[in-house]
Amino acid sequence: MSTQLALIQAVSLSNPEENQKKAESLIRQAAGHGGQVICLQELFLSTYFCQSVDEKHFHLSEAVPGPTTLKLAELAKKYGVVIIVPIFERRAAGIYHNTVAVLDADGSYLGKYRKMHIPEDPGFHEKYYFTPGDLGYQVFKTRFGNLGILICYDQWYPEAARLTAMQGADILIYPTAIGSLPHEEDKIMEYIDAWQTVQRSHSIANGCFVASINRVGIEGNIDFWGHSFVCGPFGQILQKGGFGEEIIYAECDFSTIETHRQNWPFLRDLRKDSYKKII
Repeated sequence: MSTQLALIQAVSLSNPEENQKKAESLIRQAAGHGGQVICLQELFLSTYFCQSVDEKHFHLSEAVPGPTTLKLAELAKKYGVVIIVPIFERRAAGIYHNTVAVLDADGSYLGKYRKMHIPEDPGFHEKYYFTPGDLGYQVFKTRFGNLGILICYDQWYPEAARLTAMQGADILIYPTAIGSLPHEEDKIMEYIDAWQTVQRSHSIANGCFVASINRVGIEGNIDFWGHSFVCGPFGQILQKGGFGEEIIYAECDFSTIETHRQNWPFLRDLRKDSYKKII
C-alpha cells in the first residue's frame, strides 16, 4: 500500500479564525496535489501561547470532537483525505489537553490522542496549560494506512515510539512546535540535527515510517525553524522542508515494512522481559 503524505508547514497567525481559513485553504491545495494523509502542525489554530503563563489563553480551547473537527471533517469527506488535526482540548472545567484528532477519508472521527509528555522549559510552559494524556498510545486504522499519532515532546522518548509501533503503526506522525530562543540562535542547525536524528532512530528501531510537522516563523522570543520531514523504515530522509512556509509531499510505500522487518528483525528479538526496571 502506497500513501501520499502532505505535511503543512506554516506560519501561525494571532487570529484563530484566520488560521482556520488558512489551514482549510492549504488542505485543499494539498488534496489537489495528491495528498492522501494531510497533517497540520501542533496547536495550528493559534500562535504558541505557552511562551507565557496567562489564564486568558484557556479561551482558545474547545471540545474534541467539536467545532474544528466538524468543520474539517467536511473537507476530509469532500476530498477523500485523512486529516490530522492538533487541537487545544477542553476536557472539562480546569482540565485541558494538547490533543490530536484523526479524521478518516469519509469524514468520520476516528478518535484522539492526548500528548503524554508535557515539557516545562523557558519559553515552553506547557505544564501550566496541559494535563498529561490519559488515553495511552494508539494507532488509528484509516483508509490510507495505520497511523500512530504522537505530539512534539513525545519525540524524545523511544518508549513512546516503541509502544505505538508495536500496535501496528505503519507510520509515526508527530505534529510539532519546536524552535529556538534568542540566545540559542547559533545552535539552530545543531538542534535541528539532534531533533531529526532521534526521530530517524525511531524509524530504524521500529521498522516504520516517521513524519514530523513543525511550524515556521518568529513568535515572541521563539524562532520556529520548520524542517518538517518524512523518513523511511531505515531512517532515510524521503522529503524535508526548510525554514519557510511550504507543503512537504512524500510517497510512503507501507508494503516495504514487512520486508524491512524481515531483514532487520529488531521487533522479533525484543527482550520485553528484561525491561521491567523502566517501570
